[in-house]
Amino acid sequence: MFYTHSYSSPLGELTLAASDQVLTGLWFVGQKYYADTIKGDHEEKSLPIFDQTADWLDIYFSGREPGFMPPLSLNGSPFQMAVWEILREIPYGRTMTYGEIAARIAGQRGIVRMSAQAVGGAVGHNPVSIIVPCHRVVGANGSLTGYAGGTDRKAELLKLEQADRSGLFIPQNGR
Repeated sequence: MFYTHSYSSPLGELTLAASDQVLTGLWFVGQKYYADTIKGDHEEKSLPIFDQTADWLDIYFSGREPGFMPPLSLNGSPFQMAVWEILREIPYGRTMTYGEIAARIAGQRGIVRMSAQAVGGAVGHNPVSIIVPCHRVVGANGSLTGYAGGTDRKAELLKLEQADRSGLFIPQNGR
C-alpha cells in the first residue's frame, strides 16, 4: 500500500509518496512523470516519514542545507539506480553536467563512453525530486534543461542553494 501527502512549497504544491516508513516519491503536482511510481491503491495519510520529509523541505526552502536525509526507497533499473546514486553525491549548491555523469557511469562499467542522453532519461525519471537533486544537473553548454518540474523551478532551486549560476541559462524553447 502506498500513502501520499501534500506539501505546499514556495515553488508549488508537492506530492510525497511513501510505503510506510520510507519515502518513495516526491513530485511537483503536474510535473512530467508525476507520481509514476505509485502503483495500485494509495491513500492520503499522515505518517512520520512525511513529517520528517516536511522538516527536510522546510529547512531546504529556508535556504539552508538540511543536515539529514529522510529514509528513501528508490526503485528503477540498475542504470537508473547508478545515475540516481551519483545525483545524491552532487553537493548542495553545486552542479554537474549530464556528460560528467555519463563519464562516471562509463568508468564504473569499464567502457569508453556512455550516452549523456541516456543519463538525461534516467535523471528525468528520478522519483524523488529535490531530495535526490536532479535539478543540479545541467547541459554541457550551461543550459538548464531536462528538469521534469520545469526549467523555471530548476533555476529557482539553484538560486535558493546560492549555486554559481554564471554561464547557466534557460534555453529559448524552455526545454
